[in-house]
Amino acid sequence: MENLMLQASESLKGKVVAVPESRQLLLLSKMLSKRGADVMAVPMVSIHDAPDPLPVLNWLKGFVRNPPDILILLTGEGLRRLIKLAEQNGLKNDFVMALSRVDKLCRGPKPNQALREIGLEREIDAMAPTTAGVIASLDKLELSGKNIAVQLYGEEPNVKLIAYLKQAGGQVSVVAPYVYANKLDDEKVIDLIWAMHNGKVDVIAFSSQPQVNRLFKVAKQYQLEGELSIGLNKCHVAAMGPVVRDVLNNKGVTVEIMPARTFFMKPLVTAIAKFLNKQV
Repeated sequence: MENLMLQASESLKGKVVAVPESRQLLLLSKMLSKRGADVMAVPMVSIHDAPDPLPVLNWLKGFVRNPPDILILLTGEGLRRLIKLAEQNGLKNDFVMALSRVDKLCRGPKPNQALREIGLEREIDAMAPTTAGVIASLDKLELSGKNIAVQLYGEEPNVKLIAYLKQAGGQVSVVAPYVYANKLDDEKVIDLIWAMHNGKVDVIAFSSQPQVNRLFKVAKQYQLEGELSIGLNKCHVAAMGPVVRDVLNNKGVTVEIMPARTFFMKPLVTAIAKFLNKQV
């Protein structure tokens, strides 16, 4: 057992892994460090409660008073923020009880994990952790006349999903319990771009699309788009799942590393280690 642990701790020894994470930065960095990686942590975005909590609170009260037929959870972060706001307003028990009576569809493993934290499970699996995967699962259901609630990904309106639900005859309500905000420290992002450009980064690991958007926004703002492109070609790019991979692909970035099935941090770290060990 000790030898196995030693092998695991050395599997990323001497490798520099850039982590543009915010939500669980310390957790991901710790997991990589345990495998011997030299972690370059550069938080790209921060997450905040919705600046105006009243619409979210009103949505919660309506949910408790008249639960929908289906709740679509796009992120675990969103559900946790809803639960926190419900608790702050003395509604947590009522909200959890209402949740237990609703058919819940999770876009991926993160919202499912958030449900388990309050003792609940999803009733419907997305075919894939994408909007297309959610729609593919909903295609099997009769949605006409159903009340359908959607917890959004940040402030992204997800026009495609909402249009599909309305076209299918659903009565749709949406809630956006949190927003993304850029971190103010552009200098660290610029340092990361130059580190990649100079070949000092082995892997950069993305876990959400706002990270990708922030990196490219800073590069454009400081006229470093060419340097960023060179840097991303010099290092190996990892994505936690297909949503982030597709965002990167749309920006012309090739993703070489991604977990095969489960899109959590641990499988991402394992995929990085396996990939780099094959390069030796």
